Amino acid sequence: MWDSFILHTSPDLINLLLVVAFSLVIGLELRQNNLNKKSGTLFGTDRTHVFIGLLGYILYIIPDKYHILYLSGGIAIIILLSIYYKYKIIEQKQFGITTILVALITYTLAPLIYTQALWLSIAIVTIVLVVVELKGFFWQLSSKFNEDEFITLAKFLLISGVILPLLSSQPISKQLPVSPFKIWASVVVISGISYISYLIKKFIYPAKGAFITGILGGLYSSTATTIVLSKKSKYAKGDLYEIAAAIILATGMMFFRILFLAYIFNPNAGQALSIPLLSLGFLSAIVAWLIDKRSPKTNGNLGDFEETEVKNPLEFKTALLFAFLFLLFSLLTEYVLKWYGHKGLHVLSFIVGITDIDPFLLSLFSGKYAIDTSILVKSTLIAITSNNLIKLIYAHILGSPKIRRILWLGFGAIIVAGIFWIIII
Repeated sequence: MWDSFILHTSPDLINLLLVVAFSLVIGLELRQNNLNKKSGTLFGTDRTHVFIGLLGYILYIIPDKYHILYLSGGIAIIILLSIYYKYKIIEQKQFGITTILVALITYTLAPLIYTQALWLSIAIVTIVLVVVELKGFFWQLSSKFNEDEFITLAKFLLISGVILPLLSSQPISKQLPVSPFKIWASVVVISGISYISYLIKKFIYPAKGAFITGILGGLYSSTATTIVLSKKSKYAKGDLYEIAAAIILATGMMFFRILFLAYIFNPNAGQALSIPLLSLGFLSAIVAWLIDKRSPKTNGNLGDFEETEVKNPLEFKTALLFAFLFLLFSLLTEYVLKWYGHKGLHVLSFIVGITDIDPFLLSLFSGKYAIDTSILVKSTLIAITSNNLIKLIYAHILGSPKIRRILWLGFGAIIVAGIFWIIII
């Protein structure tokens, strides 16, 4: 029925209806967004924007080789808007030009619909509606920024958009089968994950308790999150089971993070790791849920999980240290494989588990080593399981005695499952 309507309807009529509909929606949004303002303080809302859209439509479709009429209409609209803006500054002491810009966008709807794909017109109208509606949200968001936020964003753009494309994609040497591009790409990806986690934590969930800390912290570093939460459990009052569940959740997020990294740098390894890591991730979630379910649900205060200001993870020193560790582990891996073979790599994987495993795993995923995917997968699982063991030790030493038993049971289940996958692969 719709197809038949389209086929038998003039394209000009369809475009006219689209201009009217889009103009009306924009005008209604402006009216809704300015309900509390006195009448006459705005340039116009629903009816005015429909007329602006119609004027643009009429002047655009009139036969005119160079669209002189349409351009003249645009100049007339700009003059009227300029007069309004001058009055707004003098009488109302307001300097915002949002209403003016939205009116100009409305005037350009006709040529936009005629010359561009419909999806682009819809996308532009949608952006206008959303941005107008989120004025209050943007005010709140900007108040949370400190003077270093945009410097940090500039750092990320520098390491990802300037430095990375300049690096060579050729392996450094036969003894070091990774390229400078792969090394720095690892830095960019890890920094990006950490940066996104930081932004979500600071601007969206600044103080939402242990669970959010566990989930977002696990995206950045499950080991660091385990240490922080374990320390806080000694001083927190109330439901410590929530902290224990958050520690397990952080480890669960680690499995998903590593699987994501594997797919980016070595899709074959990612496919082979999918079932083991997904099963371990979901097992961690189930264990965390069971721990929380056992919770006595007291109303005590868990403590402020934002006592320490959230630190921005994007530092050049951190990036350079990561690149150095990546290079070091690449050399160690090549050396161990050459002299000790696959068993030596498995031993190295276990030893590395007590440190930061991300540089080691990314060196495995990125390097062109003479090993089967199954060996790479097993080494990955060994490093992960070893890392889980050291996190359990950290949690036992640093955490409250009240949650040690439950953490041993939770981590124990995850570690046993990891050993199971190591054996059968």
